[in-house]
Amino acid sequence: MLTTTQAERLTGPESGGTTQTGAGAPPQAVAAHHSWQVLGVLSALMGFASISTDLYLPALPTMATSLGSDTGTMELTVAGYLVGFSLGQLLWGPLGDRHGRRGPVAIGLLLFVLGSAGCALSWTATQMIAWRVVQAVGACAGVVLARAMVRDLYAGNRAASMFSTLMTVMAVAPLLGPLLGGQVLALAGWRAIFWVLVGVGLVTLAALATMPETLPAARRNREPLARAFARYGSLLREPRLLGYAGAGGFFYGGMYAYIAGSPFAYITYNHVPPQLYGLLFGAGIVGIMVTNLVNARLVTRLGGDRLLAWGAVGAALSGVALAVAAGTGWGGLAGLVVPLFGFIAATGFIVANSVAGALAGFPELAGAVSALVGAIHYGSGILGAGLVGAFADGTPWPMGWVIALAGLGSAICARLTKAA
Repeated sequence: MLTTTQAERLTGPESGGTTQTGAGAPPQAVAAHHSWQVLGVLSALMGFASISTDLYLPALPTMATSLGSDTGTMELTVAGYLVGFSLGQLLWGPLGDRHGRRGPVAIGLLLFVLGSAGCALSWTATQMIAWRVVQAVGACAGVVLARAMVRDLYAGNRAASMFSTLMTVMAVAPLLGPLLGGQVLALAGWRAIFWVLVGVGLVTLAALATMPETLPAARRNREPLARAFARYGSLLREPRLLGYAGAGGFFYGGMYAYIAGSPFAYITYNHVPPQLYGLLFGAGIVGIMVTNLVNARLVTRLGGDRLLAWGAVGAALSGVALAVAAGTGWGGLAGLVVPLFGFIAATGFIVANSVAGALAGFPELAGAVSALVGAIHYGSGILGAGLVGAFADGTPWPMGWVIALAGLGSAICARLTKAA
């Protein structure tokens, strides 16, 4: 975390290089003084994307029976969440640039609490899908503006290092979420899972009050919101920004192809017991945690762009190896597991550095850029999962070629960040 001396450098002339930590202190100095507290709040905000879905996944079959629905319809609760999460970010980014970070995040948390309560009280699958969209729109406020808050507090490679640290902490959610959700389901039923999410939202809202406002009034974007929304068009014409967003976006497409295709490829096609699938999935999460820790240590020395390029090339090579194994059957189960692990582990080098790189060029529009990048990431995830489903043929091949194309696309876009 930041030392006091580092905080002085970051605050710069705007704050007079002071290291005070009282009410009038600049947000960078307050963040340095309460570094672990800031890390905890930011981790909680960025973790809403995972916890909102991972916690209730074990309950989907039970929910389908309880709500008188089929499994396919219940899976739309995941798709609806991704749509709301992707598009909702485009709303919160400009609001955060105009009104500061804490107010919009607080409103988003309240929407998340409302949506979670609505899910708990739903009696039809249609109601559940609608409330999941509300839940997602609220949850994404914390994610998109937490990224902007990191950019407010940290600069350049230090921001990439912070993103890696946050993602390492966040990786615990996919590991523990299904396990905890299964325990809550067994003890109190599926509705209790959503009441737990209500509690998580309220606790995070209380913790938010301990965070400093990271965007002072003097640095806020006062242009009308309509013009701020229109600015997305101009941002999409920035080649370097598109390179960073594309590197992460293609990779997210591959990740969601993995999430959609791996249960079938492992359990149905290769006859892996469901319990072992959980271990294989967890191994990928551990790989993500390791590469994030490595990235956090190396990024200030080697630079985020270089590590992004290395990670994207690794993802491309892993994707091509996976496609070959999936298409030929070479290596059996290990032929899928090994390249998939390599692809997933590349997350630590690609996501943090692509987000930090995109934000670095537009500090005055950090909220809007964060929103646009997030929408591209999750929109690509929807596309990747959709392609695997659309081309399903009873083999792992569709998952393999989608992930291979995603890795190659990520590597090409990472290269574009240098050419732009």
